[in-house]
This record gives sequence, C-alpha cells and structure tokens, in this order.
Amino acid sequence: QVHLVESGGGLVQTGGSLRLSCAASGRIFSINPMGWYRQAPGKQRELVAIIDSDGNTNYADSVKGRFTIARDNAENTVSLQMNSLKPEDTAVYYCNADVRGRLWDVPVTYWGQGTQVTVSS
Repeated sequence: QVHLVESGGGLVQTGGSLRLSCAASGRIFSINPMGWYRQAPGKQRELVAIIDSDGNTNYADSVKGRFTIARDNAENTVSLQMNSLKPEDTAVYYCNADVRGRLWDVPVTYWGQGTQVTVSS
C-alpha cells in the first residue's frame, strides 16, 4: 500500500503564490509519473501538471508560465509552485502517482486526499 500526503493549500489573494507538496510512502520501487490534478465545484477533475522520472513535464494550458512542477526521485516527493494565482485556480488539488511496488509489478495509480486552494478576487 502506498500513501500520498499533500500539504500547502490555503487562501491567497489574486496574484499571490502558494506551494503544494506531496510525499509518497509505502512499498515503492519506482514512481512514474507524478502529477497534480484539480477539481473545482461542479467541474470534472483536470490535469494541472505532470512530471516523469526524467524530469519531463507537461502543463495544462491554463497554468503554463505560472505553475512549476518539480520532483525529488530519491525522496518520492513532488511539488507544485503556483504563482500569479487567479480566482479560477480555486479548486481542490490532488497529488497523483503511478507506483510500482516491485520491479515486475504493474503500475498502480494512487491519489492523495486533496488540499484546498482558494484564490480571492
């Protein structure tokens, strides 16, 4: 079993910054990829940013140039630096990881519990 624990959400004004962190623990051989998703009230969960074990990244168009995803492979952590926040960034943010418990295992997708980000106008 793998657990993802997020931290760093909160309330910020428009134009402000927040940094989200996520730590994975448990039986982990490798994690690829790790990422962040978000879900606003009444909307579907959407991809925010994703990063593979080589550091290749992909961002939603709505956050490009404002958000930066990073990971520490040795520590099994992923972070999301969010700058120039807008009210439309308000959502619950979820950490996501595809984990192999052992070399020969099929990857299993895990989710964190979610952390609220609220951007006031």
